[in-house]
Amino acid sequence: MSITAEYIKEKLQRELEATHIDVEDTSPNHCGSAFNVTIVSAKFEGKPLLQRHRLVNACLEEELKDIHAFSQKTLTPEQWQKQQK
Repeated sequence: MSITAEYIKEKLQRELEATHIDVEDTSPNHCGSAFNVTIVSAKFEGKPLLQRHRLVNACLEEELKDIHAFSQKTLTPEQWQKQQK
C-alpha cells in the first residue's frame, strides 16, 4: 500500500479530532516514505511531548512500519494560536 499525505491527514484528523493538520511528503519523488507533520488537537492538552507523540504513533502504528522518516510537531489549539501571531 502506498501511503499518501492525504491518507495520513484524514486518519489523524479522524482519530485525534485535530483542528489543523499539515502533512508534507518529503521523500524523493513523493513516494510516501518520509513525512513532516504538524498536528493541532485538544487531545494534547495537559500532555507532555512524549505522550503526544505516542498518541500519534499509536494512531499510525501500521503505517509507520512502511515509513522511513516521520517528523511530528504536536500542538494544542492554544499553542497553535500563539504561533500564528
